[in-house]
Amino acid sequence: MAEKTRYSDSELEEFRAIINEKLKQAYSDYDQLKNALNNLDGNDTSDTSPTFKVLEEGATTMSKEEAGRLAQRQMKFIQHLQAALVRIENKTYGICRETGKLIPKERLRAVPHATLSIEAKGEKKH
Repeated sequence: MAEKTRYSDSELEEFRAIINEKLKQAYSDYDQLKNALNNLDGNDTSDTSPTFKVLEEGATTMSKEEAGRLAQRQMKFIQHLQAALVRIENKTYGICRETGKLIPKERLRAVPHATLSIEAKGEKKH
């Protein structure tokens, strides 16, 4: 029997559902990070406790930088998930960009935006 060159439409739909669920969570996380970033220097009622005011300026800056980095990282993750949805539409999802072979389902379930098989990823490190 010939080696499978792409996932079936029903398999692609399974991955689409996984990716959409991850996207929903990723957008929620991103919004929380953005809100945290916006509230770090705000004087609204959520930060009226005296202990919150004790934070030093340096610690506040560090927190802002960290929140900014996390928000950027989250947006990059969202973009990777969106690109995976495009690959599903193009029916190229799950195909290793280095070897051209199918990436195992287990890997895609764990890392649904993967574009490299474990073997190809391992070769990149050397």
